[in-house]
Amino acid sequence: DTFCVLIQLGAILSVVVLYFTRLWAIALRIPTEPRARNFVIGLLIAFLPAAAAGLLLHDLIKQVLFESPKIICISLIIGGVILLLIDRFAPRPRHRDAMALPLVTCFIIGIFQCLALVPGVSRSGATIVGSMLMGVEKRVAAEFSFLLAIPVMAGAFVVDAWQSRDQLNNLHSGIIAVGFVTAFLVALFVIKGMLEIVTRRGYAPFGW
Repeated sequence: DTFCVLIQLGAILSVVVLYFTRLWAIALRIPTEPRARNFVIGLLIAFLPAAAAGLLLHDLIKQVLFESPKIICISLIIGGVILLLIDRFAPRPRHRDAMALPLVTCFIIGIFQCLALVPGVSRSGATIVGSMLMGVEKRVAAEFSFLLAIPVMAGAFVVDAWQSRDQLNNLHSGIIAVGFVTAFLVALFVIKGMLEIVTRRGYAPFGW
C-alpha cells in the first residue's frame, strides 16, 4: 500500500509538466491578478476536506478498508454505474474554465473527493462526478481533477513517506524509483489520451 502511494508522486509530476505553462503563468500573476488568486484559493479549498479526512482516517483506510477485496469490488462497480449515469444525465455545463471555478463549487468538489478515501473509488472519478453535478464542462472537470491531484497526492506522499521511513532502505528505494519513473512516463500518455477520449466520447467508456 505504501509503494502504491509513493510512486504516485511520479504521476503528479507528469501533471505539473503537462500544465507547467499555465501553472507558471498563474504563479507569476498571483500578486497582481484576482483571477489567479481565486484559482489558488479554490484549489486549496477543494484540497482541505480530503486532507483533513485522510489524516483522521489514515490508519482505518490502510489497515481495514484496503484489506477488504469486497469493498474494493463493490466500489468499482458502483463507480462505473455512476460514471455511465453522469455522462448521460449531467446538468448543462455552466463553467468552462478550470482556472475560474467559483469557490463554493471548489468546496463541493472537495467534499466529493473524500469519497475516494474508500478503496476502489477513483479519486479523479469522484471529483469529476462532483464537478459535472455542479455544472462543470466534462473536459474542464477532468482538468480540474488532474490539477487538484497535485496537492492531494503530494500530501499523501509526504505522510506515507514519513510514516514508512523505517521501511525505505536502499533496496526499497530502488524499487520505488523504478515505479516512480514508470508512473511518470505512463501518466504523460494516459492524461493526454483520457482528455481526447472524454472530448470525443465522454465518460461512458470509463464507466464500462
